[in-house]
Amino acid sequence: MARIWKFGTDVDTDQIVPGRYAPYMRPNEDVGNAAFIEANPAFNQQAVPGDIIVAGENFGCGSSREYAVLALKRRQVGAIIAKSFARIFYRNAVNLGLVLIDSPQVVDALGDGDQADLDLVNASLSVNGQFYSLPVLPPFARVIVEAGGVVAYIQKYGRLPGEPDLEV
Repeated sequence: MARIWKFGTDVDTDQIVPGRYAPYMRPNEDVGNAAFIEANPAFNQQAVPGDIIVAGENFGCGSSREYAVLALKRRQVGAIIAKSFARIFYRNAVNLGLVLIDSPQVVDALGDGDQADLDLVNASLSVNGQFYSLPVLPPFARVIVEAGGVVAYIQKYGRLPGEPDLEV
C-alpha cells in the first residue's frame, strides 16, 4: 500500500526543491533529501518509496529545474497523478523515468493520506475499496520509463524509441 500525498494547483519546481538546495549548491548532499523540504515538511520527513503524489493543475510549473524531478525520483515516488503537468516538467520526468499520469477525475476522488494500490501494468488504482482506471502512458513514455529514463534506454538499446537502428 502506498500513501497519497495530495497537493494543490500550480505546484512549482521551487516548492518541490527550493533553489538553495540545488545539487550544485550542495554537491555532497542527496537532492532527494530536499524534496518538499519547505512546502510540505511532512512529505519530506515521512514519504516512503512507492508513495503517490496527487495534485491539481499545472504540477511542476516554474523553472525547468531537472533536479526537482530528480529529487522525486531519488525519493522513489511511485507516480504523480495530476490534472495537468507543466510541459518541461513532464519532459524531464519522462527523461528521468518518473511516472506521470494525467487524470483529473481521479485527482478529485482522492484525499491526502488515502492508502492506494497502483497497478501500472493494468493502468488502475485501488483506493479505499474503489477502483479507478488510469490513462495508459503514451508508448514512447512507457518504454523510456520502464527502462529507467532516457539514458538507461539508450544504454540498453543504443537509440531512442522510434529511431532506426544505426549500423556501425
